[in-house]
Amino acid sequence: MTGSRGGSPGLCPTLLYADARAAVRQLTEALGFRQLALYEGEDGTVAHAELAQGGGVVMLGSKDNGGAFARAMRNAGPAGVYVVVEDVDAHHARAVEHGVEILTAPADQDYGARDYMARDLEGNVWSFGTYTPEIPA
Repeated sequence: MTGSRGGSPGLCPTLLYADARAAVRQLTEALGFRQLALYEGEDGTVAHAELAQGGGVVMLGSKDNGGAFARAMRNAGPAGVYVVVEDVDAHHARAVEHGVEILTAPADQDYGARDYMARDLEGNVWSFGTYTPEIPA
């Protein structure tokens, strides 16, 4: 996995889950994310969580937490997120070990990267690979 770079990411995908606690568990235990924060609502739902992977952060929460984002996303579909990792095969093996649904096995791509795809417990598609987009100065 890509090591922590510190600082603040400029883009943070945000996902909502019916069972946000299970999502945090799967993302940290099976897919190697590091939990940075977890805030609970009065009813025990996950109001907001932040998980890091490499130089990026994904934010997530419970679908029906009453917030403006949850209301805006009420009828939205699942999302797809791409995460850069250094060792695709080791990352894939960890996911398989934890029973993650694998959509595509690790494969070398024509553009020089290696990647695989998985689906989380609530249908979001996660791609893990070595391709790193470059932002021109």
